[in-house]
Amino acid sequence: MKRTPLLNRHLSNLVASLGHMDEIVVADAGLPVPDNVPVIDLAVSPGIPGFFDVLDALAQELVVEQAVFAEEAAPDLTTRIEVKLAHWAAETGKEIEHLRLPHADFKERTRRAKAVIRTGECTPYANVILVSGVPF
Repeated sequence: MKRTPLLNRHLSNLVASLGHMDEIVVADAGLPVPDNVPVIDLAVSPGIPGFFDVLDALAQELVVEQAVFAEEAAPDLTTRIEVKLAHWAAETGKEIEHLRLPHADFKERTRRAKAVIRTGECTPYANVILVSGVPF
């Protein structure tokens, strides 16, 4: 059995398959998923699992160099995302660039994702594109 906290085999496989600059999306329950983009559907019920729960699990295994989220996200959500990214950067010693896009452009960019991870989150615009980095 794995030693790291990320237990979901689909998420572990996804992280292990990523190369530098590959993109994945951690999404709320309502984000539309483009055709031909695989979905890892973790949603059980509203709020379970939460958006930040999934980010916490991914932070244990994934190196991120850029995070993209919607301009329309509420200030409190934006702050929580930015704080989470700052902690993630501090843990890995890697800077994480933040990019904000209009939600329509965000949805268009999800077309190039390796996968969308659907959470049970019901907070509007609780979505982030994570661009994988390298650990060296």
